Amino acid sequence: MANGRDRQAGDTTPTPGGTPGTSTPERSGATLQLVLATLGFLVNFWAWALLGPLGPGIKERLDLSFAAQSLLVAVPVVVGSLGRIPVGALTDRYGARVVFPLVTIATIVPVLTLTTVSSYAALIVTGFFLGIGGTAFAVGVPLVSGWYPPARRGFAIGVFGIGMGGTAIANFTTVRLADAYGDKAPFLLVAAILAAYAVLSFLLLRDAPGRTRPAGSAWQRLSKVGRLTVTWQLCFLYAVGFGGFVAFSVYLPAYLRTTYDLSANDAAMRTAGFVVLAVLARPVGGWLSDRFHPVPVLVWCFAGVAAFAVVQAFEPALMPVATVALLGMALLLGAASGAVFALVGKVAPADQVGAVTGLVGAAGGLGGFVPPLIMGWVYGSQGSYAIGLMLLSDVALAAAVFTAVKMGGLARRAA
Repeated sequence: MANGRDRQAGDTTPTPGGTPGTSTPERSGATLQLVLATLGFLVNFWAWALLGPLGPGIKERLDLSFAAQSLLVAVPVVVGSLGRIPVGALTDRYGARVVFPLVTIATIVPVLTLTTVSSYAALIVTGFFLGIGGTAFAVGVPLVSGWYPPARRGFAIGVFGIGMGGTAIANFTTVRLADAYGDKAPFLLVAAILAAYAVLSFLLLRDAPGRTRPAGSAWQRLSKVGRLTVTWQLCFLYAVGFGGFVAFSVYLPAYLRTTYDLSANDAAMRTAGFVVLAVLARPVGGWLSDRFHPVPVLVWCFAGVAAFAVVQAFEPALMPVATVALLGMALLLGAASGAVFALVGKVAPADQVGAVTGLVGAAGGLGGFVPPLIMGWVYGSQGSYAIGLMLLSDVALAAAVFTAVKMGGLARRAA
C-alpha cells in the first residue's frame, strides 16, 4: 500500500488493475465517474424519500394511526435496504454501467404510480417498489472504489455519500410542489429527472479499467463475504450510523409535528436542514478516516450521538436546545456513515466490494426501518418519544464501546 495507514487487516487483495499489496494511482476520468455516481445516488434517493414528507398529510387524510403512518414511510426503506444485497452482487457481476441505468428506470414506474393511487393498501404496494431507488447505493460504492486508490477511497466514497442529499431535496420540495402545482407535480418532476439520468448514465458511465468479473454465482459470492467476520462488524456499525440517519430523515417530520406542533411545511424544512448537515458531514467523516483511521472517528461519533439522544429524550425547547441536539446528531451520524464505508474501502477484497457493500448497505437501511416503527408504537402507547430516544442512546453507546474494544486492533495494526 502507499503508506502504513492503508495496510489494514485483510487489505492485501489487488485493487482493480493492480497487484497484491500495491495501490493503483487515481485514474484519468475518475472525477467524472464520481460526479455521475453521486448524481445517480442523489436522484434515486430523492425518489426513495418521496413518501416521508407526505406521511403526515396522508395520515390525516386517511385517518391512520401513528403505527400505520410509520409503516407507510418505512416500507421503501426496508425494500431499498434488502434490495442492496442482490443489486450489489449484480454490480460485481455486470458492472455499474449496466446496473445503474436499470435501477433508475425501474424506479420511474412506482414514482409515476404515485400519481394515481390513493388508498392505504395501494400506497403500501407502491412504496414497496419505490424501495428500488434505495438500492442505487450498492451500485455506486463499488464503482467509486474501483476508480480511486485506497489512500483516497475514504474521501471519494464520502463525496459519493453526498447523494444522501436526495432525501433533503425531497423534504425541501415535495410538500411545496404539491401545494403550489397539485398533488401530482412532485412525482412527475422526479420521474422526468430519473429518465434524464438513465440516459446520461447509459451514455457516460464507465466501469474502472481492469475491472474483472468475479467467478461463481451471486449466491456463492455473498456466502463468501458473509463468512468474513469484518463484514458483520461493519453491518452493525452501519446499521447504527446510517440507520440512525435514515430513521430521522423519514420520521423527523412526524416527530416535529407531534412534539413541537409545527406545520407540515415547517417540519419538512427543518428535516431537510437535518439531512443537509448529515450529507455534508459524510465526506468529512471519510476524510478524517483517511487522515487518522475510521475506528477512532466512529468511537467519537457514536459517543456524541448517545449524549445528544439523552438530551432530546427530555423534549427540551425547540430553540435552541432541541435544535442543537438534533443537528448535532445529524453531524455525527453523517460522519459515522462516511467512516464506516471508508473502512469498507480499506478492508473489503477489491473484487467483492459490491457484495460487501450490499450486505453492509442492507444492514444500514434495516437499521433505519426499525426505529420509525418503534417510535410510532412507543408514542401510540406512552404518548411520549422519550423511551425511543433513550433506546437510541443505548444502542449508540454500545456501538462506541464495541468499536473501541473489538475493532481497535485495526487502528493499532495501522499505526
